[in-house]
Amino acid sequence: MKSNNFDKMLGCIINACLTLCAAFILLPLGFMITASLMSSTEITKMPYRWIPSHIEWINFYKAIAGNDGNFMFIRNVFNSLFVSVTVAFTTVILSSLTGYGLAKFRFKGRNVVFMAMMMTMMIPFETIMVPLYMVVLNLHLQNTYAGLIVPFLMNAFGVFMMRQYLQTFPSDIMEAARIDGCTETGIFFKMVLVNSGPALASLAILSFRQQWDNLLWPLMVAQDKKLKTIPAYIVSFAEEKFADEGAMMAVAFLASIPVIIMFIMLSRYFLGGSVIYSAGKE
Repeated sequence: MKSNNFDKMLGCIINACLTLCAAFILLPLGFMITASLMSSTEITKMPYRWIPSHIEWINFYKAIAGNDGNFMFIRNVFNSLFVSVTVAFTTVILSSLTGYGLAKFRFKGRNVVFMAMMMTMMIPFETIMVPLYMVVLNLHLQNTYAGLIVPFLMNAFGVFMMRQYLQTFPSDIMEAARIDGCTETGIFFKMVLVNSGPALASLAILSFRQQWDNLLWPLMVAQDKKLKTIPAYIVSFAEEKFADEGAMMAVAFLASIPVIIMFIMLSRYFLGGSVIYSAGKE
C-alpha cells in the first residue's frame, strides 16, 4: 500500500514538473500570439497584460502588406515553402538511399565512407559559406531557386539518421523478397521506405524547419525581393526606423504556422512508431 501511494505521489510530481516545463516552453509562443493582437503601446507597457484590451486585427494586414505596401509577404511565403519542401523531399529520398546502402550492403571501404561523411558534420557552415557562395556565383545561380536549393539537397545528419534506423530493419525479410524475385529497387521503395515512416517523418520535419529558418544563405544568394524567403522578409520588416511591434509579432506568428501545420500532419507517424515500439517490447 505504501509503495502504491509513493508511486502515485511520484507520478504527480513528475506530471507537475512536465507541465511546468511545457508551460515555460510555450510561454514565448503565447507572448507572440497575444502581442500580435495588441497595439505597440500596449505591448511595451509594464507589467505586460496577457489579454489585449482591444484586438488589433490591422497588425495582420500590416504584416502581409509590408512596410512599403507591396504585399511581398505572399511571394516570400511561397519561396520559403518551395525551397523547404523541395529540400525536405530530396533530403529524405537521397539520405534514405545512402543510409540504406551503408546499412544493408557490405563493400570495401564502407566504414571509411561513412566516417568521412560524419566528419563533415563537424565543419561549421560559416567556414564553407564563402567558398560555396563563390561556386554558386561562378555557376550563375545567384538570384535563382537553384542557388537556394542545390547546396542543401542532402546532409550528413540525414544519412546518419537513416543508416542507424535501417540497421534495425530485418534482413530476413529482404532476403525473402530477393528469393521471390523482387528487385533491389522494389525492395527499397515497396518494403524499406514504406516501413520507415517515423524516421522519414522526423527527417522531413527537421529538414523543413532548418530551411524554413535559414536566414544567412538566402541573404547572400537572393538579393531580388521576389526571391527572398520569410526570415529575410522578417529582417527587412524589423530594420525599419519606426518598427511596429504588433505587426512584427503578427509576421512572426504567420511565419510559424506552416511549421506547426507540418508537425501536426506528420505527428501520427511518431505516435505510430511509439505504439509499434511499445508493442515490440511487450
